[in-house]
Amino acid sequence: DLLAADVLIASDGPRVEPDVPTIATGTRGIFQFDLVLKLRPGGVHSGHWGGLTTDPAIRLSHAIGAICDARGKILVRDWLPQNGVPAEVRGVLDGCPVGGGEGAATIDADWGEPGLTPAEKIYGWNSFIVLAMLSGKPDAPVNAVAPDARATCHIRYTVDTDPNTFEAALQRHFNEQGFGDIVIENAGVRMAASRTPPNHPWVRWAQDSMQKTLGKRVQIIPNSSGGLPGDVFVDHLGVPLVWVPHSYNGCKQHGPDEHFLIAPAREGILAFTGMWWDLGQGGTP
Repeated sequence: DLLAADVLIASDGPRVEPDVPTIATGTRGIFQFDLVLKLRPGGVHSGHWGGLTTDPAIRLSHAIGAICDARGKILVRDWLPQNGVPAEVRGVLDGCPVGGGEGAATIDADWGEPGLTPAEKIYGWNSFIVLAMLSGKPDAPVNAVAPDARATCHIRYTVDTDPNTFEAALQRHFNEQGFGDIVIENAGVRMAASRTPPNHPWVRWAQDSMQKTLGKRVQIIPNSSGGLPGDVFVDHLGVPLVWVPHSYNGCKQHGPDEHFLIAPAREGILAFTGMWWDLGQGGTP
């Protein structure tokens, strides 16, 4: 009761494009894990043993290749929404632009799940990412077959999949594909997914308020593509969530040169000022 509220209106994350005001109604979750293959106590001479003894780096690379195909399509059953992108999600993403602005990464049309738009890929689907890989000593290579290999990976997932099934699903997949020797370690949810229905009355109220203040269309997305602690409010407190991001995908997030654009910042101040005004006028859900 002490934390009861009608709605949470907050700000974090990037817009879909720098010049497109955005409302996110949730976030994708993060399920992280390590893939490890340890074959021997130390390295062995590459000339005497290469071609005779298993190379863990090659073995692990092929195991990762069994998780995704060469163009990033996830191949593990139960890692993807069983019924595809929900109709409500597909509806709000119809025509949704995706871009990072100047200095952002490229959008590769043939990467990821075939048949989905760029917006559906990051706001309505799951993605698999290799965060880091190591075998041998990259900074000081020696003529040896390495003793082990390791990769740290994670899944960005929507609320339409159950992360509690991810580890077991991957183990089954590895066993079926002949990679039962790959060990999955440190697996677990780092941040839970969340979503308020995009057509929730508070979401539409915020959209109407912002559009009235800014005089331009406001794009609704079912969840931010990154991670935020929205589940605390949506799942634990039962509060509808309205994230209003002011950043952009090319902001160099988490880097020493992370930065902010002036135009979205000004629009953000205007949008929130308008919402606070409209809250005081009544007529809220």
